[in-house]
Amino acid sequence: MTVLLREALGDRLRRARTDQRRTLREVSRSARVSLGYLSEVERGRKEASSELLAAICGALDLPLSELLGEVAADIRAGEPVTIAAPAQAKPEPKVPAGAEARADRGVIDAGSLVPAVIGNDLSDLRLQPVLRTHITTKITNSAPRGVVVAA
Repeated sequence: MTVLLREALGDRLRRARTDQRRTLREVSRSARVSLGYLSEVERGRKEASSELLAAICGALDLPLSELLGEVAADIRAGEPVTIAAPAQAKPEPKVPAGAEARADRGVIDAGSLVPAVIGNDLSDLRLQPVLRTHITTKITNSAPRGVVVAA
């Protein structure tokens, strides 16, 4: 089921107001918005303009950015999850001199951020060490000249 932006905004505004134990009347007076219109916004029936949202957030002492972040998380949670296909193998990045020696001693010298199973937000990211494998090469007498064999 699709979550509408106006419904998610209204739900978060109502939750902020009730968490503060304030009435619709108090917030509507402070925000200079009619009580009926504020009620419609909280119920997700009216699309609030950016000016109206700023006024309501000001009355609730709630940063607009915080409200929008929470609403984005709510909408994201209501969307179906899609898992991307594995990416094609990328060439190994160059390792700085001496980094291999540190890795051989069990020290993680680098890593990359990879998304967790669900989500695209920075809070959903975790650090995964970069695994390096070492391939040594040698030229054998049994192989034709110029052929490199991995050992």
